[in-house]
Amino acid sequence: MSDVALEYSGESFDIKIVKNDLKLDEGLQTAVIISLFTDKRCRVEELNAGETDRAGWWGDMFADLEGDQIGSKLWLLRREKQVPATLVRYEEYAKESLQWLIDDKIATAVTATASFPERGRVDLEIGIQRPQGAVSFKYSLSWNAESARE
Repeated sequence: MSDVALEYSGESFDIKIVKNDLKLDEGLQTAVIISLFTDKRCRVEELNAGETDRAGWWGDMFADLEGDQIGSKLWLLRREKQVPATLVRYEEYAKESLQWLIDDKIATAVTATASFPERGRVDLEIGIQRPQGAVSFKYSLSWNAESARE
């Protein structure tokens, strides 16, 4: 089954049009983008001090499997300092959001590697091992250093 293709341009995610029609994605790119970059609902205790919005998608209330949610908790890291512990959490949240690929037997393994190549940027590399072979994706995200907690 095809999805509407979301493509990463290095700064944003876009829906592509080809010959006046939506471009389709037969692979995993769109599924990975949605899994990583939509906000998964979090528990109250996971929120940063002073925040009340737990985020999430309203459709998760009607999931076929109880507790099944789309998205990731990467959004919780938007105000964290650029330190090694934050990178570990980036990797954990990314792998957690892509675990469904393994559960649904689409992939046999998922890896995530995060780095701060420069101030104000975080890179996230995703590796997915499938029976047909490996695929990888790399995303560079702007880091809002001004809003980082001191």
